[in-house]
Amino acid sequence: MSALDGRRAVVTGGSRGIGRAAAIALARAGASQVTIGYLDNESAASEACRLIESAGARAHAVRANLAAAGGVDRFFNEAGANDGGVDVFVHCAAMAAFKPLAETRENQWDLIMNTNARSFLSGAQRAAALMPDGGCMVAVSSLGAMRALRNYGAMGPTKAALESVVRGLAVELAPRGVRVNAVSAGLVSDTGIDTLPGAAAVRDAASARTPMGRIARPDEIASVIVFLCEAASGWITGQTIVVDGGWSLV
Repeated sequence: MSALDGRRAVVTGGSRGIGRAAAIALARAGASQVTIGYLDNESAASEACRLIESAGARAHAVRANLAAAGGVDRFFNEAGANDGGVDVFVHCAAMAAFKPLAETRENQWDLIMNTNARSFLSGAQRAAALMPDGGCMVAVSSLGAMRALRNYGAMGPTKAALESVVRGLAVELAPRGVRVNAVSAGLVSDTGIDTLPGAAAVRDAASARTPMGRIARPDEIASVIVFLCEAASGWITGQTIVVDGGWSLV
């Protein structure tokens, strides 16, 4: 049997980057069904589904704006989660406005907070109701939750809120056999970093500062997400696991 044999997983932001890598990794680990959420790139979602199915799981893509009112409910309803329950909930959906925090507008703050943090809480509430026999939840955070990063804007505060929600839910849901954790990633390739101001310089600086000499690949973050969904991590809950190649140590 595979580590996640027969498990049913839902992954927000699953059409690209870390979310897509996580969805594929869950399928390879034995998940029988993986439902991904996406916002607007239908071709990317279709390609992600193809890769998930190639990895051995049934795949389904649901288009939903998680920041909008009712968006999370729409995602779970269309995912068909009510038909068979959920064993794994992975939250990778994220929104950013790469600019100084002092220049962040109210509407940008609301959009980023709702996408990154509020939608995880709403999704966890829906997922928990579909986990009568226990389950696992993993949220993707970033080093900006603990550090002031240049031009990271509202992203850092929303990730700090996300990690706080992880800790609170972990305590509240533990008696029901539901574990909740987060993965804090350093700079990762293929995750929209090219939209950062001075992207090439940012990538070079991060690589130079990282003891392991480069930035991460999405699959390296995905492998930790899968670990946090396996029985091998059964005594871990409410934690944020840093996966950054040593960047935060220097």
